[in-house]
Amino acid sequence: MINGIQGNRFRRATAVVVTTGAVLATGALSAAPAQAAAAPSIAAKGGFVMNDANGKGLYSKAADTRRSTGSTTKIMTAKVVLAQKNLNLDAKVTIQMAYSDYIVKNNASSARLIVGDKVTVRQLLYGLMLPSGCDAAYALADKFGTGSTRAARVKSFIGKMNTTAKSLGMKNTSFDSFDGIGKGKNYSTPRDLTKLAGSAMKNSTFRTIVKTKKYTAKTITKTGGTRTMAPWTNTNTLLGSYSGAIGVKTGSGPEAGYCLVFAATRKGKTVIGTVLASTSSTQRAKDAAKLMDYGFARLG
Repeated sequence: MINGIQGNRFRRATAVVVTTGAVLATGALSAAPAQAAAAPSIAAKGGFVMNDANGKGLYSKAADTRRSTGSTTKIMTAKVVLAQKNLNLDAKVTIQMAYSDYIVKNNASSARLIVGDKVTVRQLLYGLMLPSGCDAAYALADKFGTGSTRAARVKSFIGKMNTTAKSLGMKNTSFDSFDGIGKGKNYSTPRDLTKLAGSAMKNSTFRTIVKTKKYTAKTITKTGGTRTMAPWTNTNTLLGSYSGAIGVKTGSGPEAGYCLVFAATRKGKTVIGTVLASTSSTQRAKDAAKLMDYGFARLG
């Protein structure tokens, strides 16, 4: 039995314990992290985002499903060129009629290169990545492939693209073209393309090119004069519209739908990702923005 004095002490002690417990509970609640943001809904059939620092996935939707990639293929074209030993970015390439004919035959996107002009490798890379020039892609494949004929050189270059994909562990990727206009064996996945972009972005020249919104090339004409090309505008509308956007490449096509490989840096943290088979050029940018917002929220 508890006497009066003991009872008072017991009640005071109990009150202290209860009060302290309440404070601790309140403190625990206030210190708890905010609830994680819900994963976004995107129109694209496939999507993936990763933390560039460690390659860890932050979002995934059909990330390993093989799909046509359109001109996002040109990321690999650029990577293969930039990986050449003793690469001279100022080396000149003469534009051939074959490149122009190819554009016309395939109704392909073009850098509007002029037959007979001498264009530097650096300029071709800008023409490849900004206006998505398939003529620039052809010129680079012809320049950096090996063989005695143009067909052999192009085949060799595409072989280098596939060898590079294998070396990067891109298990669900195959290239049969230098620009994405393939014959059914040109495919990849959101995860593989994101892995490719992460690797390509380690090259400073590549990074500089893909974050450029507009570029004007001055080429040498076949008569030795100088031609100032019409400015090339980057097809990636996230540049300048999404805070921290630094690349990477758009793509589209009848099979591919609308694709976008994207990257952004905020507060020293970089996310890289891919959306494949979105419904429009506007929607692919919206999808990418949603995934980057979500990726940054996950990184904190």
